[in-house]
Formats: sequence, C-alpha cells, structure tokens
Amino acid sequence: MRLGEFELTPLLDRHFRLDGGAMFGVVPKTLWEKRLPADALNRISMAMRPLLVRRDGAPLVIIDAGAGEKMEPKLQDIYGFDRSESLDASMAAVGVSAADVDIVLASHLHFDHAGGFTAKTPSGIAPRFPKARYIIRQGEWDDATHPHERNRASYFDENYVPLKDAGVVDFIDEDGEVLPGIRVRRTGGHTRHHHIIYLESGGRTAVFTADLIPTTAHIDVPWIMGYDLYPMETLEFKRAFVKEAIERAYLIFFEHDPHVPAGYIRQDGKRLFVEPASSS
Repeated sequence: MRLGEFELTPLLDRHFRLDGGAMFGVVPKTLWEKRLPADALNRISMAMRPLLVRRDGAPLVIIDAGAGEKMEPKLQDIYGFDRSESLDASMAAVGVSAADVDIVLASHLHFDHAGGFTAKTPSGIAPRFPKARYIIRQGEWDDATHPHERNRASYFDENYVPLKDAGVVDFIDEDGEVLPGIRVRRTGGHTRHHHIIYLESGGRTAVFTADLIPTTAHIDVPWIMGYDLYPMETLEFKRAFVKEAIERAYLIFFEHDPHVPAGYIRQDGKRLFVEPASSS
C-alpha cells in the first residue's frame, strides 16, 4: 500500500486463537460473536500482522514481529497456532528477509508482538534480525522485565532480554518522531506504556493501532479487551482517536484482524464500519 513516499506492507506471522470473552471484555457474547464467531473452545480467530515499512534510501523497518518460533508446542496448541504460516515466509513473498531489516519498532512487549524479536540458535537465543536496532519504550521494558500476577502470562524474558544483552536496544522515553515520518504516541490502557505508531507522508497518515483497536470488530469505543490492564485509559484515548481517525481519514492497520489487514473507519449516522483498503 502506497502512502506518499512509504510502501506499507502488512505481513503475516500466523493465525491463532484467543478466548472471545477475554478479547471483548464486558461485551456480551451474543453481540461479539456476530462479528467474530467462536470455536467450540470459545476462541476467536485472529492474526499476527507485523507491518513492513519501506522507503527509498531509508532504513527498512518492521513494526512488531508476531510470536516467533520459540513457544512450546503445548502453548501453541492452547493458542491454536497455524504452524503452516510464518513471518519468514511472509517476508520472502515480498522479497525481503530478516537479514535485510534495519529497525524493529515495538508497540509493546507481549508475546504475540515481541516473540519474533528473538530466535533460537545453536549458541542460544539471539536477535532474530541480525543487523537491526530495536526501538522499545523504556517504561514498557521496565514493566515487561518486572511482571506481576496480572500480566506475567503475556511477558516472556526470552523475547527481549537477549536484545539488551546483545546491545541492540535503543530505548525511548517520550512520544514523538523516532524516524523521519514515523512517530509514536502513548495510549496506555492495554499496558501502561503501550503506544501506537503514526506514519506520515505526502499529506496522508497511516496508523498501526496495535492493541488499541486489534481487529475491525473493536472499532466501537466501548468494545475493549478484558486483557487491558487500564481499561478506562483505553476508553478515554480510543474515544478521541476514533473521532480523529474518521475526520482525518487515517489508514488504519489492524494487527490482529483475521481478514482485514487495513482500512478506513467510516461513520454512517451512529454506526461505525470499516472500509477495507485496497492493496495498491
């Protein structure tokens, strides 16, 4: 997808499944299952869609990297991982490899976003993208490396601690531009330091919303995940952001939608809907 000077390509790590009730919080199943039907285990189908960002003469960037290949088979079964899919294959299909990536930008450090930051090697776990610098928010790092009972099921040291050991992490503390045309903005809510990524070029804006709006089914403001640690922060930020996205015609990248990688949030009266974006 072209956005000014940027070429933006949604990749696919794999499809997987999470509990529908957890994904929609207080929204009744009779409502959410009309948008994303559940299987016999009450799990809904989701995807992990890192975003490849290319621009002539600029570093090759990937935003998030899926769950990777390190997770134990038992957990892969619990989460319904489709083992026929991989990020490496998705990158190869568009002519790039892990060795080509210059910058890895993290939205946050949950396993389904940061698991692919590292890989198993004969000498141990190492950065998956061998020449890349990894941009991570300092507060998110601090929380991920000091988990508590509520969030420790989502954070795994092996996904990010080896990066610091290898000296390839660049920590950021504030909102703002991290590369020309690419800036981060803290949302809080899902995690205390979760942020979304804006890409701006040619008078247009795309936003990688990560877990603020993980799927097209989550565009309604009160449809908030049970996984969010601070749901009222999510509500406040999301209310303003959805209005902004409609008024400014942002191209939204939905990291977890099983069918629609990107689109525009539109409004018809009180009804919100997503107009899928074309691949061109």
